[in-house]
Amino acid sequence: MDIGTALRELGPVDIDALRDAILSQDDAAWKEDQYRQEAFEEHRATESIVMLFVDLERWPEIVVKKEPGWPRLADAALPLMNDIISRHYPPGGTVIRAMAAKLLAGGKITPHYDQHPSFHRGHRIHVPITANSRVRFMIDGQPYQFKVGEAYEINNQKMHSVMNKGKEDRINFIFDYVPKDQIG
Repeated sequence: MDIGTALRELGPVDIDALRDAILSQDDAAWKEDQYRQEAFEEHRATESIVMLFVDLERWPEIVVKKEPGWPRLADAALPLMNDIISRHYPPGGTVIRAMAAKLLAGGKITPHYDQHPSFHRGHRIHVPITANSRVRFMIDGQPYQFKVGEAYEINNQKMHSVMNKGKEDRINFIFDYVPKDQIG
């Protein structure tokens, strides 16, 4: 969604339960859903544990499917998502995507903007789970360094990319919230 600025800081969040749930996942969980890596060239260097995903073929009808990561992460992710939504967004909307996204050490997400019409209606929230000092998130030509324990909304209608020049993987929890007035 075009939020009128490149980045909106949403402040501190309690990630402890979600971090523990995500970091306890085995390697197979990160490789079970390859849709993002196969469908979007910019995400080739990533791995995901997908919880929720909107049916893009049926848009603008909102049909959200619970994906394989749902039973393993929902108990920890729902309180975090509900907290962020209740503090920053109007009630009554719908989460149309939710996932843990790993950018591998040395990997990059090439510059892009999110094109599907669903991205024009939803707030794209990032919650860093792990990070290192060599990760840079670029939005509209400006570098940002996200802090673990903070939440951010990015303007996914601006050109954005991520570089992980560190030796450790970077993991963000990402979800898209569509407010009630943007549905339909």
